[in-house]
Amino acid sequence: MSETQSDELPQLATQDEERPWLTMARLAEEGDSDALVAYVESLSTADQALALSRLDTEQMPQVFETLHPDEAAELLSHLSEAQAAQTIGLLDPSSAAAIIHELPSDEQADVLGDLDEDQANAILDALPATEAAAVRELTAYKDDVAGGLMVSELLRFNEKLTVGQMIEQLAGDLERDREMDVRYGYVCDDQNRLVGVLPMQNLLFVKRASRIADIMIRNPLSVRDTTPLEDLVEFFETHAFLGVPVVNSDGGLMGIVQRKAVDYEAFRAAESDYLKSQGIVGGEELRTMPLLLRSRRRLSWLSINIVLNLGAASVIALFQDTLQSVIALAVFLPIISDMSGCSGNQAVAISMRELSLGLVRPSEFLRVWWQEVSLGLVNGTVLGLLVAICAIVFDGNPYLGLVVGLALMLNTLIAVSIGGTIPLLLKKLKVDPAVASGPLLTTVTDMCGFFLVLSLATLMLSKLV
Repeated sequence: MSETQSDELPQLATQDEERPWLTMARLAEEGDSDALVAYVESLSTADQALALSRLDTEQMPQVFETLHPDEAAELLSHLSEAQAAQTIGLLDPSSAAAIIHELPSDEQADVLGDLDEDQANAILDALPATEAAAVRELTAYKDDVAGGLMVSELLRFNEKLTVGQMIEQLAGDLERDREMDVRYGYVCDDQNRLVGVLPMQNLLFVKRASRIADIMIRNPLSVRDTTPLEDLVEFFETHAFLGVPVVNSDGGLMGIVQRKAVDYEAFRAAESDYLKSQGIVGGEELRTMPLLLRSRRRLSWLSINIVLNLGAASVIALFQDTLQSVIALAVFLPIISDMSGCSGNQAVAISMRELSLGLVRPSEFLRVWWQEVSLGLVNGTVLGLLVAICAIVFDGNPYLGLVVGLALMLNTLIAVSIGGTIPLLLKKLKVDPAVASGPLLTTVTDMCGFFLVLSLATLMLSKLV
C-alpha cells in the first residue's frame, strides 16, 4: 500500500462511520480498487457484513467487481452462507467464477449449492474444467454429511515415493495452492486408497532416500463420505484431532473434514432448529431477502397454526356457559396455558439437544417419558400451589384456587410428557422435530389446559358462583 493511500485511509475511515456502506459504494463507483481494499480491511467483520447488507442490487456487483478477486473472496468468506450466495447471484458468471476460484473447495460448494441451478451451472462453466468437476462432486453431497463438509485441497502422496521425491512434489503443490494445510500428508496406493498419514514435521528427522511407506502412520482413522454430522461431532469429541481424512466406499481418499467445519455446521444446525421452532421455515432469513420469499417462509407455519388454534378455541366454546358464570376463570386461562407451554418447551429443548448430541435414541420413549413425568409432578405441584394461592388472594374463593391449581398441575404433567417424547416420535417417523414439535405442543397444551380448567369448574360450579 502506498504512503498516499495510507494517509487517505484514516480520512476514509472517519467518513460515514455509522454508514460504512456509503463510503464503500463511493469508492467502488470511483473505481479505486486499492483504496476500496484498504477501506474494507479497516472495517471489522461485523461492519463488513453490515455494509454489504445495506448496498443495493446495483452497488453490490460494483463493489465486488472493483475488488481484486482474492480480496473479494476474503470478504465473501466473512458473510453468512445466505448473504454470500445472495451476493454471488448478483454478479455476472465470469466475475463470480473469478471470486469462487479463490475460495476453499468446501466454501465453493456451500455458496454454489445455495444458488439456483441455472446460476450455479453458469458459474461452473466459467471455472476451469477440473475445478468445476471437483465442485460438482462436492455439491452432490448434503451439507450435513462428511462429503459435504470436506475440503479436497490436501497433500496426497504415493506410498512408493522417497522422502526426497515427496519434498519435490510438496514444493509444486504449495506453489499451486499456498493456502493448503501442510501439517499432514496423506499417503495412498496406486488405486488412491488411503494407506497412511505422515506428520510433515517428521520429514526433518529422516534421510531423503527413505521411503515414506516406512515412516508413515499406517491404518489411520478415517470417516466415510456419507458419515452424518451427529457421528462427526461424536468423533471429534472422542479424538483430539484437527481433521480426519474422508474416504469413499472403496477406501479411496476424497478429502479432509476439519474440526472447525464440523463445529460450524453443528452450530448452524442448532440455529436452524431454533428458527424452525419459532416458525421460520426454509433456511436462514435475512431482511435483505425478497419480501415475498420471507413472507412465504413465515406464512407456511403461521397459516397452519391458525387451524391448530381453532381446536383450542372450540374447547372454550363448549364451556361458554361456565365461563360466563365464573368470569374470574378468564383471568387464569392464559396463565395456565402459558405456564404449561413453558414447561413443555423446556422438555422439547432438552430432547432436541440430546437427539442432536446422540445422547438419546428415538426408541427410548418410555425412559424419557418417565423422567419427564417425575420432574413434571414436582414442578406441577409447586406451580399449582403458587397459582392457587394467587387465585384465592384474587377472588377470595378457595375452590377457585383448587380448580386452577389442580388444572395447572395436571396440564404441566401433560405438557412435559408431550414435550419430552414428541421429538423422539417425530424423529422415528422421519419428520423434522424442530418444525412440528412446537405447533403440536402449543395446540395440545392449550386444549388440555382450557379443558381441565373449565371441566373442573363445571364440576364445582355450585361452589364457585
